[in-house]
Amino acid sequence: TMKIIEVIADESYIDSIKNIADKNDASDFWIVSSEGKERKVVRILVKPEQRQIIMDALQGILSTSLSARVVVISVEATLPREEVREEEAEKISAAETTREELYDSIGKNARLNRTYLLLIFLSTVVVAIGLLQDNVTVVIGAMVIAPLLGPNLAMALGTALGDTDLMWKAFKTGLAGMGLALILSIFIGILWPLNVESRELLARTYVGLDSAVLALASGAAAVLSLTSGIPSILVGVMVAVALLPPTATLGLMLGAGQTELAYGAAFLLAVNIVAVNLSAKLGFLIQGIKPRTWLEKQKAKQSMTSYIIIWVITLATLLVVIYFHPNFIK
Repeated sequence: TMKIIEVIADESYIDSIKNIADKNDASDFWIVSSEGKERKVVRILVKPEQRQIIMDALQGILSTSLSARVVVISVEATLPREEVREEEAEKISAAETTREELYDSIGKNARLNRTYLLLIFLSTVVVAIGLLQDNVTVVIGAMVIAPLLGPNLAMALGTALGDTDLMWKAFKTGLAGMGLALILSIFIGILWPLNVESRELLARTYVGLDSAVLALASGAAAVLSLTSGIPSILVGVMVAVALLPPTATLGLMLGAGQTELAYGAAFLLAVNIVAVNLSAKLGFLIQGIKPRTWLEKQKAKQSMTSYIIIWVITLATLLVVIYFHPNFIK
């Protein structure tokens, strides 16, 4: 979809901004406000394939300005409608969402605040009850919330951009959420009689190659939906692989003293975490999400390569352990 890039900058930048719009064949360019001589407001109507290039160029010329601001505005429809020729369609980049938009939408998932912890608390209670009562509807309801998936996607984005601050925030948020879910489910397991006949509960104490493949596919689908600007797909992704049910299962089994079954849930959780992070990182890499400057690109490339190697080795190690431990294989 087309969007409007609104630029608020000093009058001295207007000609340069217009040159950027003309050079990149922007669909339209107009001055919204021309009052006064200090700051002007201009708007550029851009197609998806133009957005990142124009955003990078604008950041390049406005980097020395302390008062400039760039805002991306969604567009519902434009008239007359522009037809995309076949040769133009082939030039469209893999990612139709800019890194700035991704950072805004995914970065908020790295925030450790009261709302996030409350979501973890409520969804853990819901999923624990669903698992104990063998109620698949309740389990799916808790999975749709998927509060633990956000920090993992934010950590993958931080790796792609070489943003260590985002990676660290996402890691702390994910660890805090998982710790809260685990502690709460342990208490529930101590207080609530364990239903050893629950299929939903027992299903999350075994892991196989299909679990790893499903987690890999889901992490990649999550990144694809975000970078293509189709967030509605995320609901299906979150239901397909949720990190909360195996976390709750691990806590319930520990609380009930079922150590052997707890091991299975722990391995399933570990495989899901590693696979989702690995496929998300590969997804951002394939979609071409990277920093703007050359130096940042070099740092991001090094960190991305290192983390991908680490996750691949970790996943391979887990699968080998699972393969040689038949009690964990479904």
